[in-house]
Amino acid sequence: MKKILLIEDEVSIAELQRDYLEINQFHVDVDHNGDSGLQLALQNDYDLIILDIMLPGVNGFEICKQVRQVKNIPILFVSAKKEDIDKIRGLGIGADDYITKPFSPSELVARVKAHIVRYERLAGSQAKSSSISVKEISIDKSARKVYINGEETSFTTKEFDLLVFLVMHPNQVLSKEQLYENIWGFELAADVSTVTVHIRKIRGKIEKDPAHPKYLETVWGAGYRFNV
Repeated sequence: MKKILLIEDEVSIAELQRDYLEINQFHVDVDHNGDSGLQLALQNDYDLIILDIMLPGVNGFEICKQVRQVKNIPILFVSAKKEDIDKIRGLGIGADDYITKPFSPSELVARVKAHIVRYERLAGSQAKSSSISVKEISIDKSARKVYINGEETSFTTKEFDLLVFLVMHPNQVLSKEQLYENIWGFELAADVSTVTVHIRKIRGKIEKDPAHPKYLETVWGAGYRFNV
């Protein structure tokens, strides 16, 4: 049974989410406080973490940052904060998805299932081939590390997965929808702006001049192409 950690300070919302997840055969640990929730996240093995942003104690952004330093499991933000800057910040510090309240509990369950399946599939496929290199970019897939000109560069979970997918499909034009489906694994109401955010961050790490990219090219009206 897959284990989920749910950190949500609104008890009624947490109970609703927990009930739907448990009906779908997930084991769910619930915490209503950021400080104790962070300790649970760091000290236990979970398959996925669901985070609110506004929490007593440590907020969701800080929890995400600290967890992401040591774990690659999927992290989903569920928050009433609707501003794009909050979504961009959440994705930028390593979250895999951002769902705005109110939402359908069945949608949450679908996203949880999709992220777990996608994470396991990508982890399995990446383990089959340990490394890949494109000019000054070297990727160690088993260790999930990226080196630019021999220097290790930090990538979030989804940045890494997206980069690997692009590199494994060289010189192909891939739409935002294709990238979202293959990396985030959830087609319904796909938020393709998530792809745009991650592409921009990847460019900032692999390109000498991100404004004039050599590798990760935008094909206007079609998507993106990784040039080799």
